[in-house]
Amino acid sequence: KMKSNTPIVYQNAQLVLVPEKTLPHTFLNTIFINETEYNNRKIEAELYTHELTHVTQKHTLDILFIEVLKTVFWFNPVFIFYKKAIQLNHEFLADEKVVHSYNNVPFYQSLLLSKANANPTFYLASNLNYLITKKRLLMMTKTTSNSKSIAKKIILIPVLSGLFFLFCFKTIAQVKNIAQVTTKTKLTTTNNSRKDEYFAGVRVVIHDLVKNKKIDTKYEDLSEEYKKRALFYVPTAFEKKSPTTQELENFKDAKKYAIWIDGVHQSNKALNNFKPSEIAFFQGSSVSKNARSKKFQQPYQYNFYTHNYFEKNLKNSHKKFDGEKLEITICKDKNTRPIRTK
Repeated sequence: KMKSNTPIVYQNAQLVLVPEKTLPHTFLNTIFINETEYNNRKIEAELYTHELTHVTQKHTLDILFIEVLKTVFWFNPVFIFYKKAIQLNHEFLADEKVVHSYNNVPFYQSLLLSKANANPTFYLASNLNYLITKKRLLMMTKTTSNSKSIAKKIILIPVLSGLFFLFCFKTIAQVKNIAQVTTKTKLTTTNNSRKDEYFAGVRVVIHDLVKNKKIDTKYEDLSEEYKKRALFYVPTAFEKKSPTTQELENFKDAKKYAIWIDGVHQSNKALNNFKPSEIAFFQGSSVSKNARSKKFQQPYQYNFYTHNYFEKNLKNSHKKFDGEKLEITICKDKNTRPIRTK
């Protein structure tokens, strides 16, 4: 999958865009996501943060190591339970990072529940929907004092020293104090103000199939309940990214790439008119065979944006919704995410 699909550098990891419908999942420093949702910017920021935590904390190495132990000690079933415990602890850590970063536990819990069992898990990867249980949801709101936390660590010392070739794990709970509460309050205000600014004046039509009702009003007139249930999210800002000289040369291959420059389809030869530094941003994806047309038969499609276009159209696109109307359907199936239509 890493070799046959489009890779994109993202912070300290790489995204691989896959054509099949799938939830984000991580292996080593690679995050696999659905290319359609990525191109339409429908992947919430919380999910990126969750998967990046798996990457930065190298959770895949834990999984591979316990798999080696399971192979060597195949006759000992305890390793099966240790792997489950380790993976659950990975999710506690990733969830903790998201909760501390965004401070919106109800929204994040609803988001996880909407993704539950959405696709089969990958055996050696860190999966977003791994064991979305009551224990995991409760852990997001669990608190403990500093003294209890230190006491638990001291108790673990003799246990750790008594085990060999086995993993011991501790549950990560969230420690709250006055300073953290103050900081989180500021974060909540900031996040809400960003949403209010981004969707200000936008007409929102919500088809609530759960409560069998329809709501048609401006975003600012929506109740707080629907602002959370409808999963409103604000996209992140574009960061400038220019191709290398070799990359720009590769994109001139008309049999492999269909290209657009500033939103207009052009011949690949048009790239001869640009230096790498004159391209402010570029992005693209692979195209599955059944999605290719007679006009565009290339396996890859890429968009290139000049600095002038970037400044006018992309630089501030995360600050204001680009349409006048947003339609959202809240489905009865708890495993189906709300459907957004501009």
